[in-house]
Amino acid sequence: MPLKQLSGLDASFLYLETPEMPMHVGAMYLLELPSGYRGRYVNDLRRHYAARMPATPALRRRLWWMPLNLANPAWVDAEPDLAYHVVEHKLPHRTRKEGAVPNARTLLENMISTLHPQLLDRSRPLWRIHVIDGLPRSASGHKQVGVYSQVHHAAVDGQAAVALANVLFDLGPDPREIALRPSTRRRTFQIGMVEMLRGALSNEVAQVAHMARELPATLGTVARTARGSFSLKTLLGKGTGNVTLAPATPMNVTVGSTRAFASASVPLQELKALAKAHAATLNDMVLMLCAGALRSYLQLHGQLPRKSLVAAVPISLRPVGDVRPDNQASMSLISLGTHLADPAKRLAHILVASSAMKTTMGQMKSVLPTDFPSIGIPWLMEAAASLYGKTRMAERLPQVANVVISNVPGPQVPIYLAGARVRVNCPTSIVVHGLALNITVQSFDAHMDFGLMADATALPDVKALAAALDGAWAELRAIPMPAAPAAPAKVSRTRLPSRVSAPAPRKRTR
Repeated sequence: MPLKQLSGLDASFLYLETPEMPMHVGAMYLLELPSGYRGRYVNDLRRHYAARMPATPALRRRLWWMPLNLANPAWVDAEPDLAYHVVEHKLPHRTRKEGAVPNARTLLENMISTLHPQLLDRSRPLWRIHVIDGLPRSASGHKQVGVYSQVHHAAVDGQAAVALANVLFDLGPDPREIALRPSTRRRTFQIGMVEMLRGALSNEVAQVAHMARELPATLGTVARTARGSFSLKTLLGKGTGNVTLAPATPMNVTVGSTRAFASASVPLQELKALAKAHAATLNDMVLMLCAGALRSYLQLHGQLPRKSLVAAVPISLRPVGDVRPDNQASMSLISLGTHLADPAKRLAHILVASSAMKTTMGQMKSVLPTDFPSIGIPWLMEAAASLYGKTRMAERLPQVANVVISNVPGPQVPIYLAGARVRVNCPTSIVVHGLALNITVQSFDAHMDFGLMADATALPDVKALAAALDGAWAELRAIPMPAAPAAPAKVSRTRLPSRVSAPAPRKRTR
């Protein structure tokens, strides 16, 4: 059986991973248990995952490494041990004598700040679920429990994670029946060294041949783009602030092995209405909110650059309907207009910058690669990642972006996990050397939920940045709505007389 090697993009998340840069993504869920619930939720969740496991191939595979780490590893079948993969954490009991008890969301954020730096075990399937028990009850008196999910980025991107969630979550408290295919798994983990090397070499040859076949089409796309109706200036986004080096900020440093996490939410329907009123997209509104919060936060600390901050924004290369558990994404740059004090001018700046990015990527994303030959690449990437961190090159080299901002579409209806209703769904993502802040956003139910992951040394008060989103929301709502276009003047329907008299001759005067 041919090896299913990881693509170049998928494998890169393995090679770049260090104790300072964990490469897993996930989400923070705050769940409300049914009235009168008396069970142990971690047991319910293990049973739920066991029932859905046949429909989740991304959770039933592990890595199989090439000899000497010569090329990209492959995925092989593996049966996850749910006692390890779904683990429980009990928060310490708090008494009134200890003072005010933080709310459930804050306690959950603090727990995730502790758990996120822990690397996933590469000898097992690359995922884990943490159940956090001991949270205070909800305002309605229901018991609450937290869930923190971890999935390695080598296995899924944002949209693949959403597809996985569609299998695991339900639209009601009663789990639905899932159509399962008969198991056809093979014991690929017994492949010998010679067969592995043969498979790896065969895959390399196939990739080179594919690149050779696609080269004429790729060059044709680039040529048509250059000859298109828009100019090179438009293609590069010149004048928008997208194509420029980013200014120095506290976020553009070498990261350590500690994390700080915070979250926030804004009303989704009102955000959609504002987007429509300003002829913008929902993603433009997300960028505007992040820009406003970053400007306010940096200004408060006396660290706001005169030059606009630049966001690295992931874009999906995934065709419609493609739910394969892999990575199909690239990265673009968008200027956030943080140098503009006037919110209306800042929004106009973001709309122009976003439009320029879409023009560029719309023409070029069909030729952006997600796979490439990998012989020798593991050694090079691992060495480069280690050297970059140890020499603190993030402080020495200019950066092209200040922050990562990612918007992942999510379910805009109530959802349930193993019978418990999800009240909060905030994504958690990756920070890397030079980009110590990642803001990932997901639409969920009636909210747009923000997850802010930061290096704890660079931004120890990331909760203050999350709180600044409230001010950015108020600022966005206060921007005057664009004036509606004037209605065309009505044409007079007055009936003309059938005969028009000639004008009387003017009298000559002396």
